[in-house]
Amino acid sequence: MGIYAKPDLDMTWQEFSNCLGVDPDLFFPERGASTREAKEVCRGCVVREDCLEYALQNGEKFGIWGGMSERERRRIRRQRALARAAAAVAETA
Repeated sequence: MGIYAKPDLDMTWQEFSNCLGVDPDLFFPERGASTREAKEVCRGCVVREDCLEYALQNGEKFGIWGGMSERERRRIRRQRALARAAAAVAETA
């Protein structure tokens, strides 16, 4: 997947991805189209977590990253925000 990133980010994980050399269109299906094939490429990928974290940290709104859709990533972002809020409350208590 061709990914634009800030120059200071370590993106070497991409060199080990299962999707290296795969048509990027597979990971950006039309709305309502199946994501099964893209997620299958991600399954078992040794850098799946790095890819997912990249998408979460950079606010990727489209496509399959780390085997997850935007809806699935949104859920993780919400869970993390709630955990941060709970930690902040606990810290002040």
